Amino acid sequence: MENASTVKEFILLGFSENQGVQKIFFVVFLFFYMIILAGNLLIVITVIRSQRLNSPMYFFLCYLSFVDICYSSVTAPKMIADFLVENKTISFVGCIAQLFGVHFFGCTEIFILTVMAYDRYVAICRPLHYTAVMTRRVCGRMVIGLWVGGFLHSIVQTLLTTQLPFCGPNKIDHYFCDVHPLLQLACTNTYTVGIIVVANSGMITLSCFIILVVSYIVILVSLKSQTSEGRYKALSTCGSHITVVILFFGPCTFIYIRPSSNLSEDKSVAVIYTVITPMLNPLIYTLRNGEVKSAMRKLWSRKVGSENGK
Repeated sequence: MENASTVKEFILLGFSENQGVQKIFFVVFLFFYMIILAGNLLIVITVIRSQRLNSPMYFFLCYLSFVDICYSSVTAPKMIADFLVENKTISFVGCIAQLFGVHFFGCTEIFILTVMAYDRYVAICRPLHYTAVMTRRVCGRMVIGLWVGGFLHSIVQTLLTTQLPFCGPNKIDHYFCDVHPLLQLACTNTYTVGIIVVANSGMITLSCFIILVVSYIVILVSLKSQTSEGRYKALSTCGSHITVVILFFGPCTFIYIRPSSNLSEDKSVAVIYTVITPMLNPLIYTLRNGEVKSAMRKLWSRKVGSENGK
């Protein structure tokens, strides 16, 4: 990370300088973060412990919940702690580490959602081939591939940013370190780097979104030939996934598909995919999925029963 920078730390401006507003934000976002941890951890434990939830769909759901915990934990704890302090600083190394984590887990989540759409496509459109196509080995390779893909994307963003010189202003109009705010602080022409950043982030987001849209169009068309019961079950499962995709991809596309011009607007939108979506994912998938709710009830009633029997 050695470059021509003289800046050793950055100041995160956050959402507001008003002390009263910051205290309210502290309570609200701490509550949101606790829900993120509890809800997603509950899904991870339930899928791992339940023998009924052993299909590829729940295998990927477990990884999605794990990534949501990691993704929100990269930004939320620092943001929450900053609401209580006046000097909201972050070291240069810490800033770059946060940048890497945001893009690593964010890109990994995009790939997981895309793989989950493919899983639903095979299950609904090619049901007779499902067990042969979505084997445990294939699912394992997909997971390895999406982790590697997330790492490669993130390392490109990180290396591009660390090569820039930072020698002047160090105030970031955001609540975490991201590429666009840092590009605006660099004391050099960042046009070329900005184009590469948009191409890297934007094209991944856009191409995966197109794959998702095409997958669900094919799924919806194929539902015409199914029974009303099969159609209802497929729509219920896909409805949850489509809701998550819209919540996550909409803001991500808005932020990364274009050069940033309004950071105040960007950080408000970023809350949706770094905090709100990870918080809502467990609710969306459990409220609309009878198997998950049933597995949770059995798992925790069994646990309470065993504790009472001691």
